[in-house]
Amino acid sequence: MEFRHPIAAAETNASYREYLTKGLNDPEGGYATFEEVVARLGNAVKNYPDWHPILTTPPNKSGRNFVSIGELDTYKGIDHTVFFVRGFVTCPYSEKVANKLVDSVNKITWLHADRLEAPLYSDSAFPVLVEAVEVELEADGTIRSRDALIWHTEEMLKFAHDAQVAETWWNLRTNILGSPHGSRSSLLVNQHTGGHMRKIVETLNNSGMYGPVKEWSLDMLSEKKRKTISETLVRTAVDNWKKGKDKFEFELRDEICKAEVRDTWDDGYELSVRVTIGDLDLSANGFYYPEKDKLQTLDPNGKRKLAEKFL
Repeated sequence: MEFRHPIAAAETNASYREYLTKGLNDPEGGYATFEEVVARLGNAVKNYPDWHPILTTPPNKSGRNFVSIGELDTYKGIDHTVFFVRGFVTCPYSEKVANKLVDSVNKITWLHADRLEAPLYSDSAFPVLVEAVEVELEADGTIRSRDALIWHTEEMLKFAHDAQVAETWWNLRTNILGSPHGSRSSLLVNQHTGGHMRKIVETLNNSGMYGPVKEWSLDMLSEKKRKTISETLVRTAVDNWKKGKDKFEFELRDEICKAEVRDTWDDGYELSVRVTIGDLDLSANGFYYPEKDKLQTLDPNGKRKLAEKFL
């Protein structure tokens, strides 16, 4: 289904508004506070992209290219946290912890924190609002395109020297767009920005600076096609399986397929099936129910050109 920004924003806001207000003695008052936060920070989101200033501005002692917000010392003490486009709200139960968090954040340039007077999550909590002050929003509520593209590119280049493989857009999409997201946009970046982010990824990959391209996600294919690929491989594995021989090989469309079939519960009700080609050039998993002759498959992973041989 195509990603629709207004619908996704309404659903995400409603979900997190419920999360932050259902435990209050005055939920209606909490609703008003939540709307004030949205007006200040933008729509609620599930996850930030790797390049978001909320993640990249605080010191990162781990040295890794991605950390969750809870791993950053600047945000120590966060509890019951909801993300928004420009920042987040967190609701620790200790006033001392809340005050310490505010002090910690306000030592970092381009970040600002303050205590909220009205309760959120619980009447016993002490909510803190944290915002990335350099994040400006477009009219549609997404991050200003020029800024997002600069931050994204800086993040892509930061770890190029240590890279061994290049990740495709489809592998990196969630890390680049944040979530919820569609094929090239999210609640944080619009289609114009997302489209240029994809071009940047593909240009850098084609330059060879990261090494060979690692293909894994097959999200560029439709759900129907992904299902067909998995069902073709899993069904053929089941047809070639002989009881007592859990691991075997079979040939399909000029490819040698390695299969593993096992009785999940040792009762003949469900078979767990895994099929791989090459060094994980293509992988498909699923379950087979003999009594009903029914397949249940998961999305395949691997290289697109190889996967399309099984359509």
